[in-house]
Formats: sequence, C-alpha cells, structure tokens
Amino acid sequence: MATAAPSGVAHLVPLSYAWDGQQIALAVLADSLTLRNLVASGRARLGFGPTRDVVLMDVELAGQLDAGEAPEEVAGAYARQSGWDPRAERDAYRLLFLRPVRIQALREANELAGKLLMREGSWLF
Repeated sequence: MATAAPSGVAHLVPLSYAWDGQQIALAVLADSLTLRNLVASGRARLGFGPTRDVVLMDVELAGQLDAGEAPEEVAGAYARQSGWDPRAERDAYRLLFLRPVRIQALREANELAGKLLMREGSWLF
C-alpha cells in the first residue's frame, strides 16, 4: 500500500488484505504513518502480484473501525481471508475499508492497451 503525506512524501508498506467483491479491507496500526496519510488524503494505491503480473488499484477511504470493536462478521471475514487476526494483537489496529476507483492489470508491453479495467469506480467490461 502506498500513501503520501500532505507534503508529498511517499510511504509504502506491505499489508495483508481481504476482498468482499466491492471493497478492500486492511488492518494497520492505529498510530501508523500509513493511517495518518490515508486519513489526510483519503486516497492510496495498492499493488498486488509479482512483477510480471501486477494489478494496481487506486482506492478511496470508505470507512474505518477499531479492529477490537468491529462486528464479528467484518473482523472475522478479514481474519479468515488474510490469515491473521489484528484483534489478537497487543497493539491497537484499525480496519480500513477502501473503495476501488481505478484498477489496472499489467503484464507485458503488448498488453498495455487493455490494462485499464475500472475507471471512476465503474468496470469497463
């Protein structure tokens, strides 16, 4: 996940995630730079996959909850999909809910023309 400070300084971290078909859920430390940047701008960029088969997703912050206070259906789904439960950690975590705005799929130069899959929250196919 890549975010930027209001000054423009970029910040990149690897995170576990869950997908429910409409939004991405991520867990971050409640006092993290990632959370501060995301709250300030409301936007981030996610990257999935290996170098030669990448999905890039521009997202908007749709909501957030304290992991320990999230409903079981939300926190449990995140834990099952990600293989990790932030509610079991000593440190405080926030669950972030991110709505995709733009999605690109990249592999080889000959596929660049068809890389855009979603624009302004609408699927293009």
